[in-house]
Amino acid sequence: MMKQKILIVEDEPRISMVLKAFLVKAGYAVEQAYNGDQAMSLFESWEPTLVLLDVMLPVMDGWSVLNCIRKRSACPVIMLTALSDIHYRLEGLNGGADDYLVKPFIGEEVVARVRAVLRRLPQVATENSAIFGNLKIDFNSHKVMLNGDEVHLTPRDLSLFLYLASHPNQTLDRNQLIDAVWGRDYMGSDRAVDMAIKRIRQSLTEWSAEDGGIITLKRLGYQFRVKART
Repeated sequence: MMKQKILIVEDEPRISMVLKAFLVKAGYAVEQAYNGDQAMSLFESWEPTLVLLDVMLPVMDGWSVLNCIRKRSACPVIMLTALSDIHYRLEGLNGGADDYLVKPFIGEEVVARVRAVLRRLPQVATENSAIFGNLKIDFNSHKVMLNGDEVHLTPRDLSLFLYLASHPNQTLDRNQLIDAVWGRDYMGSDRAVDMAIKRIRQSLTEWSAEDGGIITLKRLGYQFRVKART
């Protein structure tokens, strides 16, 4: 099985090397960047599974790197920073970060957070891509194409859609979807699922109903229902 790839973006070499040592020991492949430009170059060429991103970086700060990543991908990002103020934490999470760690931290905690975030990713057992009529889903690159054009979803909506699509013709209730996509520690309303489904459907209005759709099953949940998979 191919190792999951972690990109560490941290300008302090000592911290970067400690993080790398813990992650390599945990079985991950690791690359390191020391400023924002290096981070985006490696992100494009190496296509990591997850990014550990420091906020205070030379050349391009972590907020800017996060923004660039979110314009391209739903790849999970965990922010690393000495800024403990709640304002900065909310800025990161609202900007599309998947988790947030305040320095100083211990290596075992970082590994545990990485594992927790990666558990939320859609798991596809046998196929890396699927085509349903005019809809194509690439689970490796986290891209959804409709009529040859990329469908742009928010990171969480994309994660939800990929999770549904990786379980075709299976009924999934709100609690299952919340645990898989939002995480078990999510404290908000389960109606967030309904709103996300509504946005996804709006983005897929040109997907032929003959080929499939996201179906609501009253009092049961949702189903990514398709007729054929090629």
